[in-house]
Amino acid sequence: MTAYDLARGLHILAVIAWMAGLLFLPRLYAYDAEQAAKPEPLRSEMQTLLRAWQKRLLRIILNPAMILSWGFGLWLIHIDTQARGWGFLLEPWMVAKLSGVILLTAWHGFLAGQRKRIAAGTSTRSARFWRMTNEIPFLLAIVMVLSVTTEWRW
Repeated sequence: MTAYDLARGLHILAVIAWMAGLLFLPRLYAYDAEQAAKPEPLRSEMQTLLRAWQKRLLRIILNPAMILSWGFGLWLIHIDTQARGWGFLLEPWMVAKLSGVILLTAWHGFLAGQRKRIAAGTSTRSARFWRMTNEIPFLLAIVMVLSVTTEWRW
């Protein structure tokens, strides 16, 4: 096993955890938004539970998985630059991958900010919004995975 194989395997595992959290958190937000139509005390009990899950998901899974994904990804870039030089970072497939990573990180930041608004009771996002945007990480993942595995060129 080479350092590259180890870095790639750990990167894939971290990305799987990150993607799982990015796909699940908006669903929790949708469930939370649906509670507004329910009567008390059922509404507040369920919102308390959902908000605890949201916070745990971000702190225990999403944030560490994102940090590890970035760390192992940078390690892969470091190893690749030893073999290919820095030029591969400008290849179209790598530009697509890095653009996807930036967009996923921005989406992660948006979700984290929304959790604070939901907890404060100031969120204006509907359950429909959360369901419609739930697939954004997966669509980005399709582009990133296919560009990297095929080393796609424009």
